[in-house]
Amino acid sequence: MPGQPSSPTNAKDALTVQLFGRLDSQPTRSALRFFKERRVTVHLVDLAQRQMAPGELRRFVDKLGPETLVDRDGRAYRDAGLGYLRMDRDELAERLLANQKLLRLPLVRFGNELSAGPAETTWKAWLGRG
Repeated sequence: MPGQPSSPTNAKDALTVQLFGRLDSQPTRSALRFFKERRVTVHLVDLAQRQMAPGELRRFVDKLGPETLVDRDGRAYRDAGLGYLRMDRDELAERLLANQKLLRLPLVRFGNELSAGPAETTWKAWLGRG
């Protein structure tokens, strides 16, 4: 159609992702670099300054499961002593909603697609559709 961008570069520029993370987190910085190198617009929500909305976090929990979202190797998980507790999915989800420092970062949303943690293979698949 006339007046519409037809080159792949222009179509790729229209892609945007929402990234939830902390700038002091290496995986978050790596994700930012990954998307910026591919000229994808990134909307960063720095969790050190602003918590994730409960509805948004619930969307990640519902789609990916709380087991995928929890950072079992993180300091917050160890400090809370959660390694010694047995929790079902609902209890773990409530812990994540109450303490967002337990999240495995970054959390990335691309339209209706979601990912948790470093997931370059997944991100490349998303961008291949754009």
